[in-house]
Amino acid sequence: MTLDDLRAFVAVCEAGNLSAVARDLGCTQSAVSQRVKRLEREAGIGLLERRARGVAPTQAGRILHRAAADGLGGLDLALRTLADMREGDGGTVRVTTGATTVRHFMSDAVVDFRSRHPQVNLEFQTESSSRRCFGAVADGTSELAWITIGPPVRGIEQHPVIDLPWVLAVRADDPLAARERIEPEELAGIRHIRLPENSTSRMRLDGHLNRRETGPVPPPSTTSVADWDTALLLAELGVGHAVVPELPGRRAANTPALRLVPIPSLPPLATGWAVRQWEALSPAAVEFAETVRCALRAPLA
Repeated sequence: MTLDDLRAFVAVCEAGNLSAVARDLGCTQSAVSQRVKRLEREAGIGLLERRARGVAPTQAGRILHRAAADGLGGLDLALRTLADMREGDGGTVRVTTGATTVRHFMSDAVVDFRSRHPQVNLEFQTESSSRRCFGAVADGTSELAWITIGPPVRGIEQHPVIDLPWVLAVRADDPLAARERIEPEELAGIRHIRLPENSTSRMRLDGHLNRRETGPVPPPSTTSVADWDTALLLAELGVGHAVVPELPGRRAANTPALRLVPIPSLPPLATGWAVRQWEALSPAAVEFAETVRCALRAPLA
C-alpha cells in the first residue's frame, strides 16, 4: 500500500462516493477503486461495502479510516513544516481560533511576534466551536487551536493558558449594575441571553448552575447568540443579561453603557491551546504559543 492509496481511501470514506473522489483527484473512478482494492488485498479483509447511494466503510474499514485519517493529518503537517525549513523562509504558523479570539487573547502577542519574527507567516482560520477547532488540529490543517478547555479528546492535547472568571453583563442603568458581586442563586430571576448552543462554555456554565440546590438555572430564554461579543452587545442594549467569561482584551472604556458584575462563586472557565503533540510543534509555533502566554501573563500548563 502507498500513502496515495490511504489518501484515496480516507477521501472515499468521507465522501461516500467513488466518482466524487475521482473528480477531486483528477483521475478515473476505476483508478480510485483500484487503490481501495490494493488496500483490501494488503489487509486481507473488505474495507468498503456498496450502498444504494454510494459506498460506506465496513467495520474493518472504519478502523483503518480512523487510524489513517489521524496519521495522514500529522504527516501532512510535518511535511509542510519540513518544506518551510527547507525553503528557509522562517516557516508558517497555522492557528485555528474562534470568531473573536485574536481580538481578545492574541492582539498584543501578534504584534510582538511579528516584530521579532517578520519572516514567519501567520495563518489564522476561524471556526465556530471547539469541536471544529479540534478537527482542524486532528486533520493537520492547523498546528495550534485556541479553545475552551473541555473533556479529553482522543489524539489531542489540551494545554490551559488562562482562567476566565464569570461575570454578569448588564446595562449601566440596570438595578444590578451597582452591585459589587452577584451569587449564582440570584441568576434565576433575570432575563438571560444564552451562550452558543452546544458550546463548551455554555455546557460548563449550565453544569455549574444546574447542580445547585435552587434547581435549574437559568430559566428558558428567548435570546441566544453565536459568540461572547454578541452577548455583551445585547446586554449593553438592554435586551437582557448575559453570564459570560471576562475577556482579557476587552476595554471597559470603550463600552461605558455596560457593566460587568463579578460572580466569584462560579469556577472560572479555562482556555488555552489544543495541539496534536506539543513536542512535535515547529519552533515557530512553540514561539508563537509562548508569546501569547506571556502576553496574557499566565503559566502554561
